Amino acid sequence: MLGTAQFLMVLDTSVMNVSISRLVEDFNTEVTAIQAVITLYTLVMAAFMITGGKLGDLFGRRRMFTTGLVVYAIGSAITAVAPVLWVLTLGWSVIEGLGATLVLPALAALVAGAYQGRDRAVAYGVIGGLAGAGIAVGPLLGGWVTTYLTWRLVFAGEVVVVAAILLVISWIPPDPAPGTRERARLDGLGALLSAAGLFLLVLGILQSSSWGWLKPRNPPVTVFGFSPTPFVIAAGIALLALFEAWERRREAHGRVPLVRFGLFVIPTLRSGLAMLLSQNLILLGLFFAIPLYLQVVQGMNAFQTGLRLLPVSATMLVASMSGPLLGRLASPRTVVRAGLLVLMASTLWLLATLQPKIDDMSFAWAMGLLGLGMGLLASQLGNIVQSSVGEVDRSEVGGLQYTAQNLGSSLGTAFIGSVLIGALTAAFGSLVAADPRISEAVQQQTAIRIESGIGFVRADDVRTALARTSVPPQEADALVEEYTAAQLVGLKTGVLAACAITLAGFAFTRRLPATKAA
Repeated sequence: MLGTAQFLMVLDTSVMNVSISRLVEDFNTEVTAIQAVITLYTLVMAAFMITGGKLGDLFGRRRMFTTGLVVYAIGSAITAVAPVLWVLTLGWSVIEGLGATLVLPALAALVAGAYQGRDRAVAYGVIGGLAGAGIAVGPLLGGWVTTYLTWRLVFAGEVVVVAAILLVISWIPPDPAPGTRERARLDGLGALLSAAGLFLLVLGILQSSSWGWLKPRNPPVTVFGFSPTPFVIAAGIALLALFEAWERRREAHGRVPLVRFGLFVIPTLRSGLAMLLSQNLILLGLFFAIPLYLQVVQGMNAFQTGLRLLPVSATMLVASMSGPLLGRLASPRTVVRAGLLVLMASTLWLLATLQPKIDDMSFAWAMGLLGLGMGLLASQLGNIVQSSVGEVDRSEVGGLQYTAQNLGSSLGTAFIGSVLIGALTAAFGSLVAADPRISEAVQQQTAIRIESGIGFVRADDVRTALARTSVPPQEADALVEEYTAAQLVGLKTGVLAACAITLAGFAFTRRLPATKAA
């Protein structure tokens, strides 16, 4: 039952990623708008996951797990019938996201509390495997339903699955009674500071591609003549610093903080959380970029995209469920480092595969390696984090665990998306300026259009838009050709950024457990 809930949480994002093109059409919007919706979903979870974990401590984990499922089902129902983009955002990004913030920390703590030693490693391997299954089923199921029926059916089906879980919720043993009345006072200011800080941090990164980093491109306002991007990010960091100071002050005065920063002195916990953030940053960043390559550049539909992503799903499922076996053969540190090496190999292979005409076999190998690397990480990190603390801290650490994962997911979609769009813009401008087939007048018009921001759209859409202008057909063909080339540059730059993050991840593995499971 707990694994089924984990499966649902993962299924959502993978379905949305593979349905990007259809969502753009259904809601008459742009890729960047869907990028924002996906980012907001994981951002809501990152911003309120710590609070969700604390609520589990205060009012009971099973109770919060049940409440979260009900909220999640309400969000799924709204998403299934959303007529416009803001309703989709409300149902999926906000309400489902808030439901997940109650479900996931409670789930992590309930699993950890029900098992000990090797059994716990097995349990987390199964949970990781079911998360892998969600990634496996999501692109294929979501792609088929989106292509031949409608993506809305997936969310309607989630309501049915949640109802089935609620019917057997009594199978979960009741957890210990919540603490005293004093402990039942939630740190509201801390929750507000942490949520606002994380929101501004991710918002700045997300909007950097349209606002510009320093030179303003198309922002709602400017700050001293500069883009608001660095100021929004700095405000987010400042609020997070205030959050830490407030939490430490609250703890020093004997009151229960939202987060006990003393937990971060545990080296294994610190390293495990950093690796969870890195893993999800890479995965969600690539799962945003790769469907764009398949659907926008290659012109595939959602089901064809799901088929191309099947190797990453299958190998991740197998590798993530192999945690207990791997634990007897090598230490968690060794397994995680091996996973990072495989991830690096997969991103480098993918770089070579991103060509105007896809090589299906080479692409499948790259995806298979990507899933293997992610599965190796997933097989270890949940157990590493939960095993680093005692029973009393499990729910709080569960909140930190899923905060790290969802913050990584938010940053991955926002950062890789920003890098991709930024590289596309820069490459298109350079290619147009250097193309002798394009007149100086058209180059100037294009430069003005680039300055106001361009999106990641199909080449045919660019051709159609140019046909409505006074640009001569020969120059229009040249512009389309250069835009198509710039798309590949943007995609490769995004993948290269993911490769760099993978390399940086090795720095966080030094404090992971270096001994094999007993």
